Amino acid sequence: MSSTQVKILVPGNHLMVGLLGQRDELLRLIEEAFHGARIVVRGNEITIDGEDAERVGRLFDELVTLLEQGQGLDAGDVGRTITMVKDDVSPAEVLTTELLRSARGRTVRPKTAGQKRYTDAIAANVVTFGIGPAGTGKSYLAVALAVQALQARDADRIILTRPAVEAGERLGFLPGDIMAKVDPYLRPLYDALYDLLGPEGAQRLLERGTIEVAPLAFMRGRTLNRSFIILDEAQNTTPEQMKMFLTRIGFGSKVVVTGDVTQIDVPGGRSGLPGLEAVLGSVPGLAFVHLTQRDVVRARIVADIVSAYERADDANGAGRPVAGRSGRGGGRSSRARVEQGGQHGGG
Repeated sequence: MSSTQVKILVPGNHLMVGLLGQRDELLRLIEEAFHGARIVVRGNEITIDGEDAERVGRLFDELVTLLEQGQGLDAGDVGRTITMVKDDVSPAEVLTTELLRSARGRTVRPKTAGQKRYTDAIAANVVTFGIGPAGTGKSYLAVALAVQALQARDADRIILTRPAVEAGERLGFLPGDIMAKVDPYLRPLYDALYDLLGPEGAQRLLERGTIEVAPLAFMRGRTLNRSFIILDEAQNTTPEQMKMFLTRIGFGSKVVVTGDVTQIDVPGGRSGLPGLEAVLGSVPGLAFVHLTQRDVVRARIVADIVSAYERADDANGAGRPVAGRSGRGGGRSSRARVEQGGQHGGG
């Protein structure tokens, strides 16, 4: 295979530390990811030789673009950028998409190609299903886009809901009224709201009823117009609950359904999420986006844990999940159906 040489001239020495990292830690990550490239840095000139030279050159161009736009780089950013370059996706296009500024002034952006595909699908469709493992930002990005829609007056209210899978005996022993009992199940949604709007801003909108956080059972019999509705932890709905929820959609509303088919805790394993793509996949205005461990943006160890479980599932055969099932029935064929849906329909 022929060897290629690429030269990159970084516009300004001040960008070099951000590009290479303290003690060249980011440079070492790039060298480890592309064994078919030899990288030599002299001043603000980077020379790359070898069969991977063109891809590494494009990677450095993308990283320089991010730095010029004021974004800092850490090991996680560089790792995700490497993955996107290997997949022929433009990291600058993904990582510079601004969804929202939080109350603390932090910009919320997609951090992976899968997250960009997910947020694009939400913007383009009435109903979007985000399916993937923990840490892929399914719920957080959905809440961010809901807040954006509220601020842009594209929606009059936000409704956040999720099933309380232990709505029977154990829930009954908790003190307080029904909202106090289900509050622990809804806490992750509150956390996202407080982070994006600040505690005072979120509480003000909750008190006004502009944001409603409620258990799934409260959706029955309602028609939800001009609302941004998020159903979280949808793998813990029954098929009957899922149908009930999806038929609540009113005029001018947008719906996001998030779930992880490897963590089904609904009694009896009768989840309303697996197999749904085969039923609804051809409906106009509806999209299914599948996120993977490559889209995990929590601590690196979370992605490694997800990968380990996926390898164990594959070794177990027939897509049988090792996590979240506790031996309950119905998981094997259902999970296989969802995963066979592939990566299409992502927007």
